[in-house]
Parts: sequence; structure tokens; C-alpha cells
Amino acid sequence: MDLNNATWRKASRSGENGGDCVELAGVPGAVAVRDSKDPDGPVLLLTRAALRTAVQSAMH
Repeated sequence: MDLNNATWRKASRSGENGGDCVELAGVPGAVAVRDSKDPDGPVLLLTRAALRTAVQSAMH
């Protein structure tokens, strides 16, 4: 999947130093997730439902 034109977003609370953050980008049929410190590194593609489940699991 070509992600060159993806609009990446990170949490507003992550601060200017980057911190330990992930960035998300909505792409057709999925959400792309990457490490904000390594924007050229690997990207995880998840369905919106799978991302929602992962976030909910991390909060419990």
C-alpha cells in the first residue's frame, strides 16, 4: 500500500520531543500505525475494529 500521501497524526499530549508515541493515518479500509521516532520504519495496518479492540485492551 502506498502511504506517501497519508496524513499522519499523533496525540496532542505527546509534546514536541516526540516521546514514546505512535502516529496514525486513515487509509482506505484500514488505519496505518507507525512509530513517531521512526517514520520510515515499518507500518502496521489494522482495521478500525482491530485498532479499537487493541486500544480498549490496553486500557484495562
